[in-house]
Amino acid sequence: MGRRSERDAVEKLLSLARSGRSGALVVRGEAGIGKTALLEHAHQTALASAFRVEPSVGAESETQFAFAGLHQLCAPLLERTGTLPEPQRAALGVAFGLHGGAAPDRFLVGLAVLNLLAEVAEEQPLLCLVDDAQWLDEASAQVLAFVARRVGAERLALVFGVRDSDDDRLPFAGLPELGLERLGASDARVLLNAAVRTPLDEGVRERILAEAGGNPLALLELPRNMRSPYLAGGFELPDALSVPRRLEEGFRRRSASLPPQTQLLLLVAASEPTGDVALLWRAAAHLGLAREVATPAEVTGLLEIDVRVRFRHPLVRSAVYQAATLPDRRRAHGALAEATDPQADPDRRAWHRAQSVFGADEEVAEGLERSAERARARGGVAAAAAFLQRAAELSPEPAARARRALAGAHAKHESGAPEAALELLAVAAVGPLDALPRARLELLRAQIGFHLTRDSGVPGKLLDAAKMLAPLDTALSRETYLHALDAAVINGGDDATHIAAAALAAPPAEVPARPVDLLLDGLATTLTRGYTAGAPGLRRAIEAIGDSSYADAGRDRHSDRWLWLAGRSAVAMFDDELLYLLASRNVQLAREAGALATLPTALNLFSITLVLMGELARAGELAAEAAAITQATGGVELRHARVILGAWRGDQAETTALSASTAQDVAYPDGSTDASQAQYAMAVLNNGLGNYEVAQETAARACTSREFAISGSSLTEFIEACVRAGQPERATQAMEQFGARARVSGTPWALGLVAYAQALMSTGSSAEDQYRAAIEHLGSSRMRGYLARAHLVYGEWLRCEGRRRDARDQLRTAHQLLTDMGAEAFAARAARELRATGEHPRARSAQPTDELTTQELHVARLVATGATSREVGAQLFLSPRTIEAHLRNIFRKLGITSRRQLKELHLP
Repeated sequence: MGRRSERDAVEKLLSLARSGRSGALVVRGEAGIGKTALLEHAHQTALASAFRVEPSVGAESETQFAFAGLHQLCAPLLERTGTLPEPQRAALGVAFGLHGGAAPDRFLVGLAVLNLLAEVAEEQPLLCLVDDAQWLDEASAQVLAFVARRVGAERLALVFGVRDSDDDRLPFAGLPELGLERLGASDARVLLNAAVRTPLDEGVRERILAEAGGNPLALLELPRNMRSPYLAGGFELPDALSVPRRLEEGFRRRSASLPPQTQLLLLVAASEPTGDVALLWRAAAHLGLAREVATPAEVTGLLEIDVRVRFRHPLVRSAVYQAATLPDRRRAHGALAEATDPQADPDRRAWHRAQSVFGADEEVAEGLERSAERARARGGVAAAAAFLQRAAELSPEPAARARRALAGAHAKHESGAPEAALELLAVAAVGPLDALPRARLELLRAQIGFHLTRDSGVPGKLLDAAKMLAPLDTALSRETYLHALDAAVINGGDDATHIAAAALAAPPAEVPARPVDLLLDGLATTLTRGYTAGAPGLRRAIEAIGDSSYADAGRDRHSDRWLWLAGRSAVAMFDDELLYLLASRNVQLAREAGALATLPTALNLFSITLVLMGELARAGELAAEAAAITQATGGVELRHARVILGAWRGDQAETTALSASTAQDVAYPDGSTDASQAQYAMAVLNNGLGNYEVAQETAARACTSREFAISGSSLTEFIEACVRAGQPERATQAMEQFGARARVSGTPWALGLVAYAQALMSTGSSAEDQYRAAIEHLGSSRMRGYLARAHLVYGEWLRCEGRRRDARDQLRTAHQLLTDMGAEAFAARAARELRATGEHPRARSAQPTDELTTQELHVARLVATGATSREVGAQLFLSPRTIEAHLRNIFRKLGITSRRQLKELHLP
């Protein structure tokens, strides 16, 4: 009846899961529309199909308990955690409070849950049902959304029931959705006739149908909530409540008609969402309520007490709670606090106590603060923020209130709720605060501002915070200077030089200086006194950060946070060895920590590094992995790697679209790092395509970037575009600037590029010497992309000199290298030049690996190193079964049958 297509969708999901094609479905609709009924249909269908079913239900009052919803779902499966890798097992244990340990990254918890569910599904297909998912705590919702996006070949299905709302913070966006519509007129009439078996006036029937509007629960409940005269055709004033509100009002009326003691018991049950029967009876005893008072509520169908306490519908719970007076709510929560074991569940006890007090209460606030510490230790930052916010509200002393509000603001910001963090900062700002907390408040305000708007005033605010911190906490002050400097460079404009000068005038670092202190000094000197003066110090800094990241003992984890900036600085230094070390180490550390929030940034830097090394296929794999993780975690996609990869590939449509998107985004004004990166990419693209005037203009803009990594890389693109456009005189100043940088750097990469540029600007034997020097230097570096281009421009010069035979050798080499890399535009340029010498370029022969998807190629490459499916899955945040499914496809496409044969293949 009106639900066949919806049931078909659920049954198809189960059928696919049973055959090893896992999936997820979000069932969405208003209250009473039938979500729970559809999930119950899924439950029964799955049981009939030999599935194991694990149900759970979100509760509105559970949202402040970190991982509560996830624990409810996974508790019956925890005996299987012994099969998980140790880091995942430890993360899950800490998250669930089973043991102590460092707070885990929530997405490492997600990987642990993914593998736990996959392990259980190996024995029996598994269906996970999560009803009222809109009320999951934030940590549980994010983890389950992550799992839903990473399932692949497991015999696993996840179904979420989500009530429609205006709250767009739920992390389920992008998952397959099934929206439940209201019943049609005929189906609504059939359901109403089945629900009301007593005579019903036709006018009343039509009014019920009109007011229910096809909502199934309304059709069942509205007749029960109407008084007898109304059912018989009496008159009553209409109201303008929505259907869910009308249902809630009906439930309120029915509960209000019960005896007072029964109403109080209902309120206690509504205040405690765990459904723990023993806890309910202990709280009832504390209030002097006999168990028999539950009978009227059970008779009316509002409540069921069996092995769990269950309300007829979540709207009953909310109706009962909202209708209660504040004194009665406090009585109920007080009884529950007394009935809750302070050793087994101190956080829930603290929360109930917080709801039971009238006015401020320092003892209760202290309890909430301790709960916040426990929540943070489990990785529940959002839960910690909720505890701290309530603790601040209950603090009688202004100083304690300000301190807790500031701590709550930090937690809100970490949990991705910047607006709520700003509200708590406003409370904290009232004070009183000592100088150090006040400086930390200003620092956090500036950090939130940069996160929300990239406002041009943010670097100045960070600078002010750094100055405030200088006499109070030198180490934090210097890190704040570095934050301010990096923000100014990223934003563009003239703030960077001013902030760099202020950083150099600030109190010096303690002895011995940390790597992050050296990085601040190196960047600040480079920005104020020029590349030549700053480069030696910058090199020492990035070397120190590289050494620190590999230290086994006494490792400076503060330095790990700056690996991305250190890697960008290595590009500015043209130090390919340090760049590779820092970029690869950044990815390695993020993988080991399961830090999926920061891994995409690390993957982007490493992907760009591989592009410059000429390993475009691997770069594409990492860029795709970064995009997939960003989608799974709900992060903001980074375009850097994709736009640079597209440029080197010669993908005009992709690169142009990404660059245009960046240019149109008000968050990335001209001169910002993102805008300059897009301009550099357009210069590379158009140099490859032979559109030298366009390349010249875009490179010229990129050369003005305050980001030395971008301006330095763009100089060679500008010089090549000017020469090829017949305007070498425009490149003279750029050549002088680049030559000075290369001499200070002294690396094979730098020396090769400066020889490349000088060759383009020279004639005769001098040019040839420089071309050969460029090839020699670049050949001893990791930068094969530039080496291939050096062969190309040398071959072009030789052809123009009339040395066709010599030109063919260079152009043939360039064409082969560029074709193998996948640099199609530059390869096409080499092919045109080869044809001009009278030789037809050899077409690239099709390779079996061409049939592989980007992810399959990535899996194949890792398996070829000897890694097991479990090891590959841990690295790519996929289950071993999904890796095995990829391998089956890989073997079929490559015509092989074993991992040994895969190792013997030459993968691109």
